[in-house]
Amino acid sequence: MAELVRVVLVDDHRLWRAGVRSELGDGIEVVAEAGAVEEAVDLVRRHVPDVVLLDVHMPDGGGLAVLRAIGPDLPATRFLALSVSDAAEDVIAVVRAGARGYVTKTITAAELSDAVRRVAGGDAVFSPRLAGFVLDAFSSSDVPVGDAELDLLTARERDVLRLIARGYSYREVGGELFISVKTVETHVSSVLRKLQLSNRRELARWAVSRRLV
Repeated sequence: MAELVRVVLVDDHRLWRAGVRSELGDGIEVVAEAGAVEEAVDLVRRHVPDVVLLDVHMPDGGGLAVLRAIGPDLPATRFLALSVSDAAEDVIAVVRAGARGYVTKTITAAELSDAVRRVAGGDAVFSPRLAGFVLDAFSSSDVPVGDAELDLLTARERDVLRLIARGYSYREVGGELFISVKTVETHVSSVLRKLQLSNRRELARWAVSRRLV
């Protein structure tokens, strides 16, 4: 019989956590759930799970903050990022911080369960398109290390920016990120102000110039 894989699930959307918990297959036990970075750090230290299934973007810092706080202290615990974002800089950042894999939230339940088991066993697991980002980044010496303008934006503003730049309507962005249309509008206004842009067209060009879409 396969060994039980113990998981801590970290995501700021309670309904999403409930869905993931119900879909993970036999042999995987969610021992704790967290919706914020501080809570996640405490629970992971307390339970020392085999795998932390980790949302990349949360309002208080997200996956990077969790990885930086506890990753070096728990070498036996593996971190698998699970995100709506498929942007290269997000993938590269969490891998550099210590994640063993990165999959997007379009993944099926069976694929997610398999990814959790493989990461627990020591494999590195990436959604097919994302693996190329990692290979390119770690085989190149000229990967950009930062962007002063991009750093002005919060994680959620970056999520909204990418989707708007891809042509999503405000309603579609809200549905994708589980936020209201009004909240989307607020984020877009904030992004335009911080980047000193006038409209969605300029925003899209800005995002494309930085290969965010």
